[in-house]
Amino acid sequence: MQRGRSGTSPDRGLGWTGREFEVIVGPVAHGGHCVARHEGRVVFVRHALPGERVRVRVTEDRHPGFCRADAVEVLAAAPARVERPCPYSGPGKCGGCDWQHVDPAEQRRLKASVVREQLVRLGGLDAGEPVVAGLAVEELPGGPLRWRSRARFAVDGAGAPGLRRHRSHDVVVLDDCPITVEPAAQAVLGRRWPGAGAVDVSIDSTGAVTTVPLDRRGRPRAAEVRRAGEELPAEPAGRAERRAGGRDWEVEGTGFWQVHPAAADALVDAVAGFVAAAAGETVLDLYAGAGLFGGALAPAVGAGGRVVCVEADPGACAAADANLADLPQAEVWQGEVDADGLTGLLAELDPGPDVVVLDPPRAGAGTAVSRLLAGAGARAVVYVACDPAALGRDVAAFSAAGYRLAALRGFDAFPMTAHVECVALLVPA
Repeated sequence: MQRGRSGTSPDRGLGWTGREFEVIVGPVAHGGHCVARHEGRVVFVRHALPGERVRVRVTEDRHPGFCRADAVEVLAAAPARVERPCPYSGPGKCGGCDWQHVDPAEQRRLKASVVREQLVRLGGLDAGEPVVAGLAVEELPGGPLRWRSRARFAVDGAGAPGLRRHRSHDVVVLDDCPITVEPAAQAVLGRRWPGAGAVDVSIDSTGAVTTVPLDRRGRPRAAEVRRAGEELPAEPAGRAERRAGGRDWEVEGTGFWQVHPAAADALVDAVAGFVAAAAGETVLDLYAGAGLFGGALAPAVGAGGRVVCVEADPGACAAADANLADLPQAEVWQGEVDADGLTGLLAELDPGPDVVVLDPPRAGAGTAVSRLLAGAGARAVVYVACDPAALGRDVAAFSAAGYRLAALRGFDAFPMTAHVECVALLVPA
């Protein structure tokens, strides 16, 4: 008999896969689904809304306590249900979006509910605290479609591009992706990519589109850039140009940058407002990328201040060096933001930072890093989070080390999906 990890069977469910039944849909949960119950088991339901009565089909049953299902028929719809604008969205189809069937205003309310639940359940906060109870996810300009300026599309064995089904390796071949900026979508979906496993694409503030095919092992091939109004690709590929926080920025063609065109400005505004930097202060900017937050804060600390930007990726460090070259108070340090690296970094900063800004990856900063930062004694820690569960866990770590959540803003930087961006202010308790 085939065994899974830890000597267990690879399928520990009750054999419900493919089974259909009716449920009353319960509250929204982290991850783009809602919670229902059937015969004593939890059912995580996609394509549904709280309060609806739906017929579901079980798509995955690997645990005795819960299974996953799609709402394949709506028997009593919620008022916020709408027609999906994307023909590829729905049960068994493309897994790129979670909330195509939901009115955009209701999407933001659902996301705020998820953030609050994670802060209570994982962060240990009281649901009645004003900073938690009062959270509202803010809409960004531009509407719920054609906002994605950077994407990765999968490629099937025949070279046809698309996106994968939810929790599957199967590629749904697309001829368009309505949430992706149209020139970027068509640069990938309008052609075939033989031998590629995926294609990265981005469009910058000038309209230049960069595509980078990846082989089946995820290794990048040569990039191609097509500039607005030009039929032939530009050589060499060069960097992408961005505009945010009143400055021009350069990043690698498909390198990290906020996906929503309005997100960088919104986040800079939120971070700068929470930091309230003063002349002469030292700011530690962790997971700094191309230097967006450090560059926005450097003028406020002035010539007598210091902004130390720490980033692990060499390409991002090179971009940050170029972007911040006109700001002598800004420094770029290459290194990992982990317990060992941070211990050495904090020892070199004497005195320690007045303010810490961190924008960690989806997994969060982690308990060890959070506690080290709390021990540095900064007057404020501003945490930019793209995952509410990671934010909840790290808020709990900061709380245990003597910091409290003083303010919080949420932004709908990923419409039609379950993702939400948050900016949190932590101060000494």
